[in-house]
Amino acid sequence: MRKLLGSAAALMALAAQPAAADAVGDFYHGKTVQFLNAATPGGGYDTYARTMLPFLTRHIPGNPTLVVQNMPGAGGVVLGNYLYNIAPKDGLAIALLNNTVPFEPMYQNKQAKFDAAQLNWLGSPSQETALLTIWHTVPVSSIEEARTHPLVLGASGVNSTPAFYARVENAVLGTQIRLIAGYPGQTESLLAMEKGENDGYGSAFWSSLKATKPDWIRDKKIKFLVQFGAAPNPELKDVPFAPSITKSEADKQLAELASGQLAIGRPLVAPPGVPADRLAALEKAVLDTLKDPEFLAQCEKAHLECDSPVTGAETAALLKRLYGAPEPIVARLRKIYDAGSEK
Repeated sequence: MRKLLGSAAALMALAAQPAAADAVGDFYHGKTVQFLNAATPGGGYDTYARTMLPFLTRHIPGNPTLVVQNMPGAGGVVLGNYLYNIAPKDGLAIALLNNTVPFEPMYQNKQAKFDAAQLNWLGSPSQETALLTIWHTVPVSSIEEARTHPLVLGASGVNSTPAFYARVENAVLGTQIRLIAGYPGQTESLLAMEKGENDGYGSAFWSSLKATKPDWIRDKKIKFLVQFGAAPNPELKDVPFAPSITKSEADKQLAELASGQLAIGRPLVAPPGVPADRLAALEKAVLDTLKDPEFLAQCEKAHLECDSPVTGAETAALLKRLYGAPEPIVARLRKIYDAGSEK
């Protein structure tokens, strides 16, 4: 009798799995999913979103229509707030979020009206390397020279990724960077650099540059002074790694904490409150996309970094660890962040 009951229970469990999958597929069939990103068209995040779009459509049960929607503003905080407070919580909205945004509450940014721990992290196509990048005509070729020669860098919001890293670079490397904030996004800031309106960009992502400006790299139109990331990028052996060239242990720890956000890459995220079965389907669709041979081939063709994916669970665990960093380091990084809000 026990064996019969056990067998019956197993059969019922097996029957429930396709039923749950069918329910998710039935929900998504014929629906439209918002695929949001905080970049302006043509930027790195936008390029990733549009490259991933057809594959996510393929891998989400029911094959819904995904529509990329750009929502720039406040370095991605506008999108973070929308996703947490306004976006539908039924699985019909996902976002490719700037990797600085999850840390805005840690920096006590009053504009950040969300709890990063309550967002549903789905994964990322890669980890990132951020580069202090300047135009080839600027008479600076090293961090040492940047300590005595002021640089004027472009950024969007005063607390956007490039603005934040510019202040970190001043704090831990002794550079003399001044910011011109107010560009709509990286695309416009880099165009201004090319025109000579500014000297460069505080945190251009290596993956973005390879995808959107390969000619600049090939023709040596840009120079890289320092790199930030979870670890030194093997493709950039001649570019100093920020934590390795600081002058004190405290500065090294600060540089490492500031680099933590790059380890989560370009995170895809869903709002809080999404039903568990749909959330599981979305996370699986992201992971299936990131290992889809056709997607990887498309990444290679578009010069996108997609070879070091991060799962949603890994993203959540990393955020928890970074939020638990020693308070003196967090307080110092918070002060650097707040310096932008004072201007």
